[in-house]
This record gives sequence, structure tokens and C-alpha cells, in this order.
Amino acid sequence: MSGNKALSRFHQPISVPGRRLLHHVRLNFVKNKVVGGGGRSVNQEIPLIPFIDFLLCIVLFLLASFSATGEIPLDKNVKLPSAQNAVDMLEAPIVAVSGTQILVDGIPAGSTRAIIDAGKLQKIDELDAILKNKRELWKQLKPGVDFPGNVILQVDKRVPALVVKSVFQTAAFAGYPAVSFMVGKLASDE
Repeated sequence: MSGNKALSRFHQPISVPGRRLLHHVRLNFVKNKVVGGGGRSVNQEIPLIPFIDFLLCIVLFLLASFSATGEIPLDKNVKLPSAQNAVDMLEAPIVAVSGTQILVDGIPAGSTRAIIDAGKLQKIDELDAILKNKRELWKQLKPGVDFPGNVILQVDKRVPALVVKSVFQTAAFAGYPAVSFMVGKLASDE
């Protein structure tokens, strides 16, 4: 018998819900939400003209900031030497050497102070490691293609020759025998 009493509570009739739940609630704002009245329409129009204006502004901004010649921004403190016979930029890591630091594509790769204080030609370990990593990455991305070994030196003309030679030699030891110097172009007489 105890089994029948326990199951008897599950035998209560369940009424099938009506078309709308909570229709009997007297609060008007709840009734309007439940019934579906008094709200905004479901279909909204997109204001196309302001949207097109916005997209046009973005496209014009991107076109204005895009440089098709491959020019890179220079540090304001770096004074490049000038040359008459110059060629356009090529795809290669850029080693920038300023008065105090050495950067590879904007990443710090050593200090010029250590070379100047030593007073002799030396290998720059940080620069060597970064250039070797870039070479290995290039070989992984382009298997089967010969590594060109190009590197571009952006050297301030006030940097001592000993620092330039050390950077040049480190780049060659890291597997970059084709070293180019970034220069400012002189006006041609033609």
C-alpha cells in the first residue's frame, strides 16, 4: 500500500497549456509583452547612406595610409647617408643601427655601447640569434626555394665604422652575405 500512496501524487491530471501562457496576469505591461503588442516592429531598416559613407571613409583612410613603394618609416634621430645610384627596397630584414642601439625590424638586438667600449671588432650575439631565427623561419615558410640571404642595414651616418663593421660581419656569419645599405637618394643631375 505504501507503494500506491507514493505513486498517487504522479497521477494528478496535467492540463494542456493554452495558446498563450500567462494570459491571466493582470499587469498590463506583462500582458503586452506576453501577447506581443506594444513593442517595436521586428523588421528594422538599415540606414544605408550613413553606412556607405562610413565604409567609404575607412577605404579612403586605408588607401591614404598604404604605401605601395615599400617605404618604411625611419626613426627621426637617424640621419641616412646619401647616394646617387640607389635601387628600390627589397624584401629583407632591416637592421637599424642608431647611436645607442641595434634593432632588427623594430626588435632590440644589441647595444652599440658594448662594441665602442671594447674598441675591437666583435660578434653581436643577440643580432646573430635573431637573424638566424629569421633565416630558419624563411626556410620553413618557403621550402625548396634557395635562401637569398639579403639584409638591409639602416645605419645612422654618425655611427662609428667599428660598429658598422661588427654588424656587417655578424649578419654575414648569420647567413646573410648580401648586405645592402639604406641610403637617402640624391637629386640626379639628369
